[in-house]
Amino acid sequence: MTILKSARLLDDSVVDLRLSDGKIAEISSSIVAKDKDVVTYDLEKNLLIPGFVDLHTHLREPGREDSETVATGSLAAIRGGYTAISPMANTFPVADTAGVVEQVFRLGQEANLCDVFPIGAVTEGLHGEHLAELMAMAKSKAAVRIFSDDGKCVFDPLLMRRALEYVKSFDGIIAQHAQEPRLTVNAQMNEGEVSSKLGLTGWPAVAEEAIIARDILLAEHVGARLHICHLTTAGGVDLVRIAKARGVRVSAEVTPHHLLLTDDLVTNYDPVFKVNPPLRTQSDVLALRAGLADGTIDIVATDHAPHPSEDKDCEWQAAAFGMIGLETALSVVVKSMVETGLLDWAGVVSRMSTNPARIAGYAGHGHEIAVGSTANLAVIDTSGTWQVDRNKMASKSKNTPFHGMQLPALVQMTFFNGRLVHDLNEGK
Repeated sequence: MTILKSARLLDDSVVDLRLSDGKIAEISSSIVAKDKDVVTYDLEKNLLIPGFVDLHTHLREPGREDSETVATGSLAAIRGGYTAISPMANTFPVADTAGVVEQVFRLGQEANLCDVFPIGAVTEGLHGEHLAELMAMAKSKAAVRIFSDDGKCVFDPLLMRRALEYVKSFDGIIAQHAQEPRLTVNAQMNEGEVSSKLGLTGWPAVAEEAIIARDILLAEHVGARLHICHLTTAGGVDLVRIAKARGVRVSAEVTPHHLLLTDDLVTNYDPVFKVNPPLRTQSDVLALRAGLADGTIDIVATDHAPHPSEDKDCEWQAAAFGMIGLETALSVVVKSMVETGLLDWAGVVSRMSTNPARIAGYAGHGHEIAVGSTANLAVIDTSGTWQVDRNKMASKSKNTPFHGMQLPALVQMTFFNGRLVHDLNEGK
């Protein structure tokens, strides 16, 4: 049994909580420990909120354990306040069968730090030619409900239609990496003024928006659920906004780095800023923030993409796309959305916990803090600050674009099923 003293809730009330058997058993103005075996933590009026849920994580296992494993990714997650993460299917082998998604699911259970809910591939081998074993993965122990070829686009419109029709039968979701491949051949960064100056092949906004528009029309025609991964352009925000007004079953995510960073950072050719989709312009950043604030964009997803040093410490064109983000996500959202007055803390919780849990149907996550709810919780020092140090990251990879940056908000503790799995002050 665990007692949390002096926890501040979103309504600014300060309460004590008793956790038992993985649940919140009691909430009161004062709870006194009567059993010597009770563990008590004084939260010192820090904010207590539901643990975060990430619907877009890359854990690299199986196949690229030199970049990340399920265990190291889970450790990075809990340090960021996450109690559920969703690893994408672009592993080696690809997570396109029940066997592979069950392996990832089992590795998450063995790590036992947070829930690991695998995302299955849409197509065999991510080749975009034949549908993967969607129903087998849905009926597996992993109970997959989200399918994505992330890293690649399901570019064939007929195949995309069939995928949407197929998952509709069990209320599944197709999460699309919106990138028209013919418009992004050898693309290295956002197409615009900066790419022209640097002489790098540009990645036009229309390559993303064309797929978003097409898939919205397909989802509307089929009546199925579509999720747009890592939205990056102002035009894409407008397309999603119009679709939602028409009643299309579409949801969308934005990454923390696309809420803060712009393509101007590429001028030094540092591959840490090379990401797919690319960093866009300041006007796109402002549109993404507005879309997240008004609910057009439903959630924040990290697109945590770890790479070993040899894949990033090289010339720009040879470098891998991607950034790590689980440990910095909350702080970047606070800097870009809370400090700018676009969201309050309740808004942060809805975009990083409640909405993603609802979209994915993850039981035990994203719930209001109430008696009887699962004790998947994060404790946040909302007034604290910290300096990002890539060498102190829990992730196996160090490719953070925020190294050296001073960021707001500290994740002090994370509780998974009522058990303390992360304590920032441990060992201090």
